[in-house]
Amino acid sequence: MKNQEKYLKEYLKEREKIESKLGRIFNKKNPDSLYQPSEYGLGSGGKRLRPFLVLISAKAVGGKYSQVYNAALAVEIFHNFTLVHDDIMDNADKRRNLPTMHLKYDINTAILAGDNMLGYAYKMLLKDCNENAKEVINRFTEAMIEVCEGQSYDTDFELKKNVSIPEYKVMIAKKTAALAEVCCSIGGLLGGGNRKQIDALTKYGRNLGMAFQIQDDLLDIMGDEDKFGKSVGGDLVAGKKTFLFLLALERAVGEDKLMLQKVIENKGIRKNQVKKYKLLYEKLGIIEKAEKEIENYTNKALKAIEIIEVQDSRNMFEWLANMLIKRKT
Repeated sequence: MKNQEKYLKEYLKEREKIESKLGRIFNKKNPDSLYQPSEYGLGSGGKRLRPFLVLISAKAVGGKYSQVYNAALAVEIFHNFTLVHDDIMDNADKRRNLPTMHLKYDINTAILAGDNMLGYAYKMLLKDCNENAKEVINRFTEAMIEVCEGQSYDTDFELKKNVSIPEYKVMIAKKTAALAEVCCSIGGLLGGGNRKQIDALTKYGRNLGMAFQIQDDLLDIMGDEDKFGKSVGGDLVAGKKTFLFLLALERAVGEDKLMLQKVIENKGIRKNQVKKYKLLYEKLGIIEKAEKEIENYTNKALKAIEIIEVQDSRNMFEWLANMLIKRKT
């Protein structure tokens, strides 16, 4: 695709701006016992893709980045709030190569800081709301409810022995894709988009989110630990029923199936067993199937934004989608 370097530069430039703005939100606020952990929750880096989705969605319908910076910050604060609580529920010890908040501080502090972050997410969102404030806030709130539902399904799946791939897709549609979807929809709303444009952006976000999560599942077993920021094979060690695991369980027979069922029975595997399961995934063709599924959702996302009239915006959405499916972190 033409102008890839141009879009990368724009993304990096806006990511730097978002990073700078995030760094000022909790700065010099009291009490330190609340705001230092809140600042820590935002300061561990990340791709800042969700706020960028808000920006480019507004621009795609004729709006300006300057109209939606606060809304962009809101979705990133909200996203990081969910990570704080997810890490507590998952007993995770590392996030982006740094100690999780509840380990650096303590669980009570992490819960309170997370709640504070959610409050600030709404505070920032309200700064950019205009005459369609009710719809913007409603969509943001619905996304929050969906994320909570998705997390609850994810927790339920830890106890269920039988989880289907369609059930798993419902879970990630809520836990992951709903937030990408709302980034695009509120960006379009605040940018002044019409109903057809907002519907297209919403579909783009939802399908991009699905592709992103399955790519995340794939990177868990195929990624470079130093680049990925999490322990490779962590999902298997934790006994998580990811897209790859469920597909492998569906395809396996005989000893291979017994090997996978042990993951459920033992609620995970040892770290030194990860390589053995990776080889099993490769044997069963799971890696290739996951890659095809990622490509399928990416194509749906790109199909959705064909109605966007501005060619440069369509190209930006295409560049972003392709960057995500080729990412290594």
